[in-house]
Amino acid sequence: MNPPRLLDNAAEHRFELHEDGAVAGFAEYRIDDGAVRFTHTEVDRAREGQGLGSELAAFALDEARRRGLRVVPACGFIAAFMQRHPHYQDLLDEGSRRDFKA
Repeated sequence: MNPPRLLDNAAEHRFELHEDGAVAGFAEYRIDDGAVRFTHTEVDRAREGQGLGSELAAFALDEARRRGLRVVPACGFIAAFMQRHPHYQDLLDEGSRRDFKA
């Protein structure tokens, strides 16, 4: 089995994790005014519990950092991931930072 492939599918507005030639998970987003708003994250049920969602979230947040974007974690999965990994909390936009419970 090949390692998962992570990419930004900008046409679909989502970061994707591909495994064995198929999309195994995705994190949908919208970019506006220098911030990326994560709206929904999903992992294929057959692949849940394998850490793929965390790998996808880390990739998406690393990309936001690389691009200089602030993060709005409107998706519960991304918000929970950021709570468990405080080194990403500096990416929060001001409004999210006020509402974020670390």
